[in-house]
Amino acid sequence: MDINTIRKDFPILNQKVHGNPLIYLDTSATSQSPVQVVDAMSEYYNEYNSNVHRGVHTLGTKATDGYEQARMKVRGFINALRYEEIVFTRGTTAAINLVARSFGEANISEGDEIVVTEMEHHANIVPWQELAKRKNAKLVFIPLEEDGTIKLENVEAVMTDKTKIVAVTHVSNVLGTINDIKSIAEIAHRHDAYITVDGAQSVPHMSVDVQDLDVDFYAFSGHKMLGPTGIGVLYGKAELLDKMEPIEYGGDMIDFVDLRESTWTDLPVKFEAGTPMIAEAIGLSAAIDYINDIGADEILRYEQELVKYAYDKMSEIEGIEIYGPKEERAGLITFNLDGVHPHDLATALDSDGIAVRAGHHCAQPLMKFLGVSSTARASFYLYNTKDEIDFFIDSLKRTKEFFTHEF
Repeated sequence: MDINTIRKDFPILNQKVHGNPLIYLDTSATSQSPVQVVDAMSEYYNEYNSNVHRGVHTLGTKATDGYEQARMKVRGFINALRYEEIVFTRGTTAAINLVARSFGEANISEGDEIVVTEMEHHANIVPWQELAKRKNAKLVFIPLEEDGTIKLENVEAVMTDKTKIVAVTHVSNVLGTINDIKSIAEIAHRHDAYITVDGAQSVPHMSVDVQDLDVDFYAFSGHKMLGPTGIGVLYGKAELLDKMEPIEYGGDMIDFVDLRESTWTDLPVKFEAGTPMIAEAIGLSAAIDYINDIGADEILRYEQELVKYAYDKMSEIEGIEIYGPKEERAGLITFNLDGVHPHDLATALDSDGIAVRAGHHCAQPLMKFLGVSSTARASFYLYNTKDEIDFFIDSLKRTKEFFTHEF
């Protein structure tokens, strides 16, 4: 990776914030987009802005081709077996809600069990809570280890003949824990259960092969992987999606409409009612091209180098507490600094031009497990550098000294 060449593709990083060069360490919330993604979307709006699937004119045909080529690009990116297994959604949250409202509604009955973890983002716990309430089913939690990891024997231990769905994140957006999804899927299937995976923090940063993992559903978002906001992906095995009912109705997803009855079209469009996210899909396609040009394995290697460098430097700061495993962690570090509230810390860092996240990170059950109400989080991506980390460390030290100094 030529980091200097890469950074030229992200002009937003050239700006100054409060007189300091911007250091963007909030990719886990939303990544920045390279000019290639922005240009692809601008080209659509400037040259062939039109609706898809319905028109036979030149612009409509070109827009449809771009939209469906994006679907094929996603299929290859995660190695889905068929393009029909790729459903475009508004994001990870919408994708998981689709599974819960459609597949869950049809396959969960009173007394059934849904297995989740305490490290889940709210997007992968609240839909299952609501499903359990509607169906009088039970939520069961895989216990976490002290370092924020889960043991496979504990996954096995919570499974029963009543387990129907296992919902788990691939990478924790707080702990950086990388879960062994392939093994968890094998355990779930051995108990005749289905597995849904939140891949929002994994797909942007590592190679994901849904066939090798043998997951039933896998969800992720464009805006965390260099793409635009407003688009995400639900991967589902075709035989499962084919049996599922849509949860939104309207144009494009229908086959035949009569005054009192309607039938649905084929996969995947039956889940994409109305005008879809056309420009966003084209932007996501360009983002996948960008990642593929560099190589997902190379991105992961570089991120691992950055996070280890940052972890070692941060560990030297007195009074800091870092959450999650030391080894085998994704490219983010969630922490607290003794004597400094996370929101005060984030504000102080912002005055130095450093963007980090502070709060509960949409993971309030995990905050309770950690015994805190909020934390700060620095997350890294392919456009960050060790020099930025050095400045970040110096800013942390200055902030701690300011807040703990006795005047």
